[in-house]
Amino acid sequence: MSFAEELRSSCAEDWDAAVGHGFVNRLLDGSLRDSVLRHYLVQDYQFCDAFVALLGQAVASAPSLSSRLVFAKVLGSFASDENSYFQDCFEELAIPEAERDNPELTIATRDFDALMRRALNTRTYPNILAVLLVAEWLYADWAARAGGPDSWPTAPKHAEWIRLHNNPEYNAWVAWLREEFNAVEPPDAVIRERVKDTFTEAVRLERAFFDSAIAAG
Repeated sequence: MSFAEELRSSCAEDWDAAVGHGFVNRLLDGSLRDSVLRHYLVQDYQFCDAFVALLGQAVASAPSLSSRLVFAKVLGSFASDENSYFQDCFEELAIPEAERDNPELTIATRDFDALMRRALNTRTYPNILAVLLVAEWLYADWAARAGGPDSWPTAPKHAEWIRLHNNPEYNAWVAWLREEFNAVEPPDAVIRERVKDTFTEAVRLERAFFDSAIAAG
């Protein structure tokens, strides 16, 4: 079992609960209420700053040019496709600028943002990868449940969020992240445990974030 699979297996209960969450189910079948999506997107948008900073630190911390270029490419994609999705949905859902940029944060949002920033401040490549891998791999897993585009919901605000996490380029990025994470598995037991703790906490917070979205709606 690879390092990535080992860590995912160690927190399978939270992982499976997030991938099969009621929020995800309603997104996939198109029944997600606008009030729930609105809350989710506003809260999720607050992670963008820390996520971009994590990608930037991954560029700085990566052991090779080839790895740095992968992260640089993802940074560019995030700045265009994903950010455009947020802005389009904010307009469709008539979310004012103040709510987009400075909402009241839920506990789950604050905790996840803090975890990302702690990983960022370590400047330790495996720790940074642990957060990025959970965020991207778990989303790839739930989005894979949607099947092909013919089975996606018709509303663009639902279908486009699925497409962003269920397409060949995204799946290749997640596969590469797993390989990179496995390649830098720490030999030191203390560092390895810290990376495991980061991975496990990220999975727990992904589940909590979906919980908070449903509770708000």
